[in-house]
Amino acid sequence: MDFVLSPLDLTAREAPDGPVAIARPHRVAAAAEWFRAHFPGEVFYAVKANPSEWVLDALWNSGIRGFDVASDAEAALIAKRFPGAQIAFMHPVKSRRAIARAYHDYGVKTFALDSEDELDKILAETGGAKDLTLVVRFAVSGDGAAYPLARKFGVTEEDAPSLLRRARSVSEEMLGVSFHVGSQCMRPDAFRSAMGMVNRAIVKAGVLVDIVDIGGGFPAIYPGMTPPPMLDYVNAIKAGFEDMFVAQNAKLWAEPGRALVAEAGSTVARVELRKGDALYLNDGAFGTLFDATHLNWAFPAKLLRQEESRAKLAPFRLYGPTCDSMDAAAGPFMLPADIREGDLIEIGSLGAYGTAMGTRFNGFGDTVTIGARDAPWPTMFSETAAAEAAQRASNVTQIKRKRTRKPKQA
Repeated sequence: MDFVLSPLDLTAREAPDGPVAIARPHRVAAAAEWFRAHFPGEVFYAVKANPSEWVLDALWNSGIRGFDVASDAEAALIAKRFPGAQIAFMHPVKSRRAIARAYHDYGVKTFALDSEDELDKILAETGGAKDLTLVVRFAVSGDGAAYPLARKFGVTEEDAPSLLRRARSVSEEMLGVSFHVGSQCMRPDAFRSAMGMVNRAIVKAGVLVDIVDIGGGFPAIYPGMTPPPMLDYVNAIKAGFEDMFVAQNAKLWAEPGRALVAEAGSTVARVELRKGDALYLNDGAFGTLFDATHLNWAFPAKLLRQEESRAKLAPFRLYGPTCDSMDAAAGPFMLPADIREGDLIEIGSLGAYGTAMGTRFNGFGDTVTIGARDAPWPTMFSETAAAEAAQRASNVTQIKRKRTRKPKQA
């Protein structure tokens, strides 16, 4: 992968026909190192957020050894690239072939489920294996999340106890619980609330739980969405974990995706036409701008021009290159008012669910990746942010497991 000091250097050369994905491995490393230093458990990177090789290598080189996969293809990618990695197949609904390939071909021992039928599939396709770690996925409230995820997956609090008992009865290894508070969670206390709900089901089931997986949902900074400091989330999770009636030596897991990679990627797109406040680009909804179009999120944007524009900033809408009218992002994207055809703009914080969401619709989709050594976008991992949150954490005690006995059987 070629590197430039910053994307501005692209204006001094002939730009490719398609969009340019900017990769910043040093920002991935910074986020990974922060999580390893501050999260009191094991980190499993959510591969779906960005499976690019430069992302995976930066994480591995920063000490991340756990990977959350959602398909056997992702399991194969990790198993082949990082022999010895800990792979957790956390999609709650899997095909039988995917389960079999993951277990027999790629050495996956950890599987999520949210129903007895899925549990039966896992047991059947692994030949009744005795070395499985089974993780029961709960449906929890998505309040506070920019993109709730509770509608499709997860067992309810009412139905969970029977599923927990069944999973415990067939598991000779570890039994876990998991949930997802929703993508881009803006409320740290959402994690603690979800942990409380899951704990009620555990107590009612009367089973011993060995793993608490709090999923993803850790946020990034976008225009109009500035989350609380990341350490506030960690402190809420610590407090929630301490309140849970689980094994004394229970493990705490997390599956960050967006938070680890959002700041590390951006896209440089070319303006093909301007119509008033509408800019037509060579990238859009079917390329790297999925969240900007389908979720109607605003992203930071800036003009790349050798001579800095003196025009005032103005709000713009963006349209992608395809013929589909859905290929549009309302923004607003704040750019100089004198922007014109041929200009390059950089759209930032696209490291998560950017290139990973691209398609070949209408024959578009080719993206060139170039590395950059700058860090132009706001970060959740600055020392200042950590110091501010640390002050609020002064009344949160270190995790000391006080539970020494198994819950009573219901």
